[in-house]
Amino acid sequence: MIVAGVGGGRRSAAAAVVRGGQLAGVCAQERVTRARDAGVNRSGLPDEALDLLLQRLGILRGSVDRWMAANGDGDTAPADVERVDHHLAHAATAYLTSPHVAAAVVVCDHDAPEVTVWTGEGATLTPVDWPWTGPGFARVLSRAGAAIGLAPSNVDRRLAALAQLRPASRDARVDALIVRRAGALELAGDFDQRIRALAQAEGPVPAALAASVVARVTELLLEFLGEVRARTGQASLCLGGTLFYNASVNTRVKACGLFSDVFVPPDPGDGGNAVGAALAAGGPRLAAASPFVGPTYSAQETKEVLDNCKLQYEWVSEEGAVAAALKGIEQGHLVGWFQGAMEWGPRALGARSILASPQAPYVLENLNRFLKQRESWRGYAVSGLQEAVPEHFDGPAESPFMECDYVPRDPATFRHLRPAPDAAMRVHTVSAEAHPMFRRLLEAQGQATGLPFLVNTSFNGFHEPIVCSPRDAVRVFYGSGLDLLVLNQFIIRK
Repeated sequence: MIVAGVGGGRRSAAAAVVRGGQLAGVCAQERVTRARDAGVNRSGLPDEALDLLLQRLGILRGSVDRWMAANGDGDTAPADVERVDHHLAHAATAYLTSPHVAAAVVVCDHDAPEVTVWTGEGATLTPVDWPWTGPGFARVLSRAGAAIGLAPSNVDRRLAALAQLRPASRDARVDALIVRRAGALELAGDFDQRIRALAQAEGPVPAALAASVVARVTELLLEFLGEVRARTGQASLCLGGTLFYNASVNTRVKACGLFSDVFVPPDPGDGGNAVGAALAAGGPRLAAASPFVGPTYSAQETKEVLDNCKLQYEWVSEEGAVAAALKGIEQGHLVGWFQGAMEWGPRALGARSILASPQAPYVLENLNRFLKQRESWRGYAVSGLQEAVPEHFDGPAESPFMECDYVPRDPATFRHLRPAPDAAMRVHTVSAEAHPMFRRLLEAQGQATGLPFLVNTSFNGFHEPIVCSPRDAVRVFYGSGLDLLVLNQFIIRK
């Protein structure tokens, strides 16, 4: 059976294909249209992403057995597409792509009822009767970010990035504004005004306030999760919904000890619902899903793009590609790294990445000011060999999708990459099951420098989505401050 799933709606739309019970492909609409947060077309479908996936998989539209769409964001899917409850789609993405065969599942989103609880057993998800009224955890963070004055685009993620600068901050005045009574959250009547006043009093970069809000919401979330653990009796936990884009929240949940294992999928948000909608059609229980199921391009296709652009390039072995990237990184260059199938989700995991040395003196300025054109206080993540992470960082045992924050054991090691002395850092732990070429690059980096870590940010120009195709990669390379492009086994230099 072939099932196509749609998630996101009028913004952050995505398509997924499940074939024979296995996740065969995922692609966000923005990656194909090149417009950030692109939604569905008038057809009610993300046609460009869907057609690309089906073409790459050799599937005709008429061969799709079932069409599924997650409700929400306008519910624009055609009438002949089966609807899937929005929170069920989140729960299915979280649980059915995890390695667990039994788990509690918690969804925290902006769509009513905003918080839901489920249990997963085998391939079946069952809702737990847990009425929720009032704002959810994700809603509180969004309102606080808006009151602080952060840009509305991805306000939750901007709040999380700001909070990373002062992760240990706590303000009792914030605690008094957010309480939990009768199992639900309550906000002070003048919540927005008081948050705005606190932000103005702190100054232009209210990092301590942002961290205090995140800490208070997380504290109340952990209290709630304790009740979930007691009621469901499940030792494992899967998390879905936009709340879990927040790396600080994920870190606290993993570290709290309530559950023996906590899983956050590559994309816990609305775009990831394409996967959950498709999986909700039923079928055999998946093994843990790979994040590398996006479009891939052959060497011949890549060569045709380069020849069409009349570019000079070098074709090398896989070992040569690793060596070329490593040499550029050693020279302090920003390296575009494009390998194999694209990741699904918002994080670059070693298939569509921009890489740099974490010890390059001007790496933060080069990334924020010249490449991404972000605020100067924005930090960046590092990818590192999983076995080396505990030696250099305090944090969870693993973060395979770059979903958690860590604190460096030796602040001097990553001082050029941290925008503030106490700043936390997102870390991507790269295990033996991760992207093989990327792991080999990290191993080579470790052999050359003794530090098997690289700065890893998404391969895109400013205000653009992550690149999808070789042509996208070439355009961003020549339109940005990148110094070297490793495009599968093709090496392009400026």
